[in-house]
Amino acid sequence: MDHAAPRRLEFAACLELLKPITWFAPMWAFSCGVVSSGLGGNGRWTLIVAGLLLTGPLVCGTSQAINDWYDRHVDAINEPNRPIPSGRIPGKWGFYIAIGWTLLSLLVATLLGTWGFLATVLGLALAWAYSAPPLRLKQNGWWGNTACAACYEGLPWITGAAVMSAMAPDAAVVLMAALYSIGAHGIMTLNDFKSVEGDSRMGIGSLPVKLGVNRAAQVACGVMAAPQVVVVGLLLAWGRPWYAGAIAVLLAVQLVLMQRLLADPRGKAPWYNGTGTTLYVMGMLITAFALRPVVLP
Repeated sequence: MDHAAPRRLEFAACLELLKPITWFAPMWAFSCGVVSSGLGGNGRWTLIVAGLLLTGPLVCGTSQAINDWYDRHVDAINEPNRPIPSGRIPGKWGFYIAIGWTLLSLLVATLLGTWGFLATVLGLALAWAYSAPPLRLKQNGWWGNTACAACYEGLPWITGAAVMSAMAPDAAVVLMAALYSIGAHGIMTLNDFKSVEGDSRMGIGSLPVKLGVNRAAQVACGVMAAPQVVVVGLLLAWGRPWYAGAIAVLLAVQLVLMQRLLADPRGKAPWYNGTGTTLYVMGMLITAFALRPVVLP
């Protein structure tokens, strides 16, 4: 195939670089933060829209551009048709887009007040640390997936709650966001199954490379399930039995689906992301409604 560099950037290639399909998770988590704050949208719609734009197309899009630039050699093995290794984004334009999107994210973050701006700075710092040397956290599946899960789930959730109230969210919100971030570590592990060959050849220590595919799948399932058990227990302790019951049902279905996943981790990982992970994020929203409001004893 001829991958001659085009004379100008193509919009479609730039959009593909930013991976719109990945924007959903942080936007959903931000929405959970908005819901868990217990505050309505009156007078706050500008903040909500700006927050959704920031967490999805901007910060998440930035992280995808950074990752594609520093992973271009790995993608040449795993996904040679990606915009950078295919030549559809030529030269150093992938890096320039990552820098530009970082600056644009910081600009938009100024609309969200102190808490929103600081959260954006932290999210962008983690995005660069995840992919770029010298830290390149993704070299270690434990650290890299932790950073990624925090950016996709916990940080946007806490940001949504903080932006709505213009103050630090209460401990219950932070605790639940942290628990769902821990569970998301397992989701990140499932996403690594598709790139085992390239990761192994390029020295990237994802959990499927470190532990083997089967063992990594078992760890991922355990990491996804355990925090949800804690969530159910906490909601029961806080007098939210109906919410706890709903999450328990979702978890029970996930456990059934996990058995099929474990029988063929690499083949079923995309299927599980469309089924089990969907149930996982539904539980996040149910939990957000349960937190309106909760005061820890």
